[in-house]
Amino acid sequence: MEHQTSRPLDDRVVIVTGAGSGIGRATAVARAEAGAHVLGVGRRRAALEETATMHPGIATLAVDVRLEQAPELIIGSAIDRWKQLDVLVNNAGASVRVSFDEVTRTRITDLFDLNVIAPTMLTQAALPHLRRSRGSVINISSTFGHRPQPGAAHYAATKAALEQLTRTWALELAKDGVRVNAIAPGPTESEALSVSGLPAEDVIRVKREQADQIPLGRRGEPGEVATWIVHFADPTATWLTGQVLTIDGGLELV
Repeated sequence: MEHQTSRPLDDRVVIVTGAGSGIGRATAVARAEAGAHVLGVGRRRAALEETATMHPGIATLAVDVRLEQAPELIIGSAIDRWKQLDVLVNNAGASVRVSFDEVTRTRITDLFDLNVIAPTMLTQAALPHLRRSRGSVINISSTFGHRPQPGAAHYAATKAALEQLTRTWALELAKDGVRVNAIAPGPTESEALSVSGLPAEDVIRVKREQADQIPLGRRGEPGEVATWIVHFADPTATWLTGQVLTIDGGLELV
């Protein structure tokens, strides 16, 4: 007989943004394996379809989370399909490495639109359903939300904003029984660097430099982060809110 705790999220409904690759894909799969019904959201339909092939508990919706109508479409899709919502994982985001001399207004506003405004509006749309289920929100920050990173100041600023939103929302929503926490991964194997605009040789160089800086000697794997995202939504974590858990091989210590 299967132990009850082996599927801690049985019949819970979870939305994961940025589910087409990396941490988002690993999270969608880990949530489904824990028993949840998962709606994986992202811009790239083909990538989402590949995620969906990894577990029958994953449904997908291709939409850009920055669009004004995206929150209604995303939340509505989950509610229409499963009639409830228990967990929202705000994972979609972008990283841009650019020197201070080269940064532009458009790059800054695009970063804040995706990394701060989009998760804010999606969480707002989810609130009526999360209040009913006494559910939780998990924001995906970064080590660089609280550790400076030369060449990525505005990316770091968006993640610092997301961490402060996490703490403030936790206070605001505590009266409703809605928990809000964040996971702050360090450099993790994903497509983030490849799509950040860096040439391929620079991506290889940056990955090597990052691994050399990390006390445990390597970049993280998406599944190592997804495991903790699942833990934060586990029913046994019902007294945990307003926390930012850094998972970075010790990088923030140096």
